[in-house]
Amino acid sequence: MNIPASLARLVDELARLPGIGHKTAQRLAFFVLRENETYARDLAQALLEVKAKITFCIQCFGYAEAALCPVCQDTRRDDGLLCVVEQPNNIFVIERSGVFQGRYHVLMGAISPLDGIGPAQLKIKELEARLALQPVREVIIATNPSMEGEATALHLARLLEPRGVKLTRLARGMPVGGSLEFTDDVTLHQAFSGRQHFGG
Repeated sequence: MNIPASLARLVDELARLPGIGHKTAQRLAFFVLRENETYARDLAQALLEVKAKITFCIQCFGYAEAALCPVCQDTRRDDGLLCVVEQPNNIFVIERSGVFQGRYHVLMGAISPLDGIGPAQLKIKELEARLALQPVREVIIATNPSMEGEATALHLARLLEPRGVKLTRLARGMPVGGSLEFTDDVTLHQAFSGRQHFGG
């Protein structure tokens, strides 16, 4: 299909986004073309602005526009609860649910020897420093339920257990609306292992 070079470039750039295939990239590019020039300028400005302004919080390593992110600036949060996540975007998922009112610590990845990522490449020393300074009563390990996430969680548990702080892990199992037919063995095992009392 012959398309103008500038349009082809836009499609190629959009297709580089995670989860966006070539067809979706074309639909997005055609949408941008249909909109007025103001929209295109606003979109371009938003992209440039987010790259220029967003940095990492000096305390939790989440995304921020100032030295501290909005969560770390919020004095109403529970300082005694610390949720450890792999990436800054994980914070937004938890915040959207509204179930957690504590603080966060971002590791900036997970232990993955095949990718050359060990504990030294993560923000684990910074986590230990925070625990030495802050009165944290519970550390919630919220790494992903992947091999790398599990390896990271086990490493953190071994490292933090001697500190006497309560260590917890997010519960896992079958999602609401899921079907046994399509549930993998690991998820099913976790669902059975974490089963809870039901009824009176």
